[in-house]
Amino acid sequence: MNVPQRTNRMLLTAVLDIGLTLIALYLATEVRLVLPLGKDLAGQYVHLSWQVYVFAGVIWLFMLAQLNLYMRRWARFRDEWGALTVGVLAALLILAGALYFTFRQVSRLQFVYFGLLDLVLLTLAHAVMDGWLGGNGNRDAWRVLIAGASASGRSLAARLCGQSPNGLQVVGFLDDANPHSSAPDDLPVVGSLDQVTEVVRRERISEVVLALPREAYERMLAIIMELEQLPVQVSLVPDVLDLAWFMTRVDELNGVPLLRLRESPLNGPVRAVKRLMDIVVSLILLVVMSPAMLAVAILVRLDSPGSALIRQKRIGENGVSFDMLKFRTMVVGAETAAPDEEKIGSAVSAGFAPAPSGHDNSVKRQVVFEKRPGDPRVTRVGRMLRHYSVDELPQLVNVLKGEMSLVGPRPELPWLVDCYDNWQRHRFAVPPGMTGWWQIHGRSDRPMHLNVEDDLYYIRNYSLWLDIGILLRTIPVVVSGRGAY
Repeated sequence: MNVPQRTNRMLLTAVLDIGLTLIALYLATEVRLVLPLGKDLAGQYVHLSWQVYVFAGVIWLFMLAQLNLYMRRWARFRDEWGALTVGVLAALLILAGALYFTFRQVSRLQFVYFGLLDLVLLTLAHAVMDGWLGGNGNRDAWRVLIAGASASGRSLAARLCGQSPNGLQVVGFLDDANPHSSAPDDLPVVGSLDQVTEVVRRERISEVVLALPREAYERMLAIIMELEQLPVQVSLVPDVLDLAWFMTRVDELNGVPLLRLRESPLNGPVRAVKRLMDIVVSLILLVVMSPAMLAVAILVRLDSPGSALIRQKRIGENGVSFDMLKFRTMVVGAETAAPDEEKIGSAVSAGFAPAPSGHDNSVKRQVVFEKRPGDPRVTRVGRMLRHYSVDELPQLVNVLKGEMSLVGPRPELPWLVDCYDNWQRHRFAVPPGMTGWWQIHGRSDRPMHLNVEDDLYYIRNYSLWLDIGILLRTIPVVVSGRGAY
């Protein structure tokens, strides 16, 4: 699909989204009058003025465009649907705020009907537009050519082929070393770097990804300039300075284009939706579980002398420390005491290990501190609380204060952070969580440095639906008590 066709399709999709949203708003009005739920309302209290429709159209167009639903190429429909759902939820929140200050008479049930109808209609429309219904998701494949068959290029190809089976096709590589040979990934080397223009035209390439070594900087510039004459997207693998581990964003500073590093995946409406979910869920849980938490506090006090609650220094988002609340599960002073030299020595591996793939492969110090069962400092009640993670319930207060989130990386101890290598510090790009990807994949049964890799996976693949999935999968893990000491 060429550039004008992509532009036309983008405009058509945006117009269709706004039209369906306005239809959903109208249908919600009719459904509110027909369904026997809630109070009976006369039509004059249900029918909406034209200003509400204008509000909805503008808000939806802005939110869906902000989430790149029209500019981005989606290889998996579940990813597109996740972004679509986040956009609809965020737009609903903004519309609710606008109506609160203008048309407060809108029925709450009517608002719920509108959200559900809109999400259903938009989901079906995007599924049809992208050809996902009927197994036709690959009819308009985005054809990718990788310049460079080095380890970096092959790793990129493996990721693209493994994670994007639909809607994206890796045609092959360009490489000067072995042109027209076969690459190790069963993808052909279709030509040399000098043949980039010829190959792009012949293979109908949609995007050229430059995966050349750092010393080939001038060659990359020459290829980019050569491709200026063709309607093809040109991208660069962020291999320099290990940028692949950073969240990045292109921005301007007084007209100078910059690549912003350390960009959090939780920006704009995405952060607002996650924060809203944290506040609502933590408030509900605190209210519902307050009697049980009071009973646990009493049991802790009866089992051993000392306070029922403890505060532990932990490192949160952007490396800022905070006091994390927990029910005390050890004898007084054991959980808050500074680690001794023997503990630190066991936390830093004597047998060194290499950094994860994509990083400097020189020998690195790894933090591999692990909890072990049978710790004599753990009290009888504390052992039960740890087994079912009840000791972590006071962290709902940390979530409500914004120091933590329901889902996120492990909230780490300062002395362990001091043992981190640089790549491990990327986990502080988002708030720590009560649960997370590492908790549902082994908890304390896994070495510390593997927990960090789990946290980085979560950050790179963040979505609202990933959060919801982790929360749901946390329940059976907590009930089983696996890995909790």
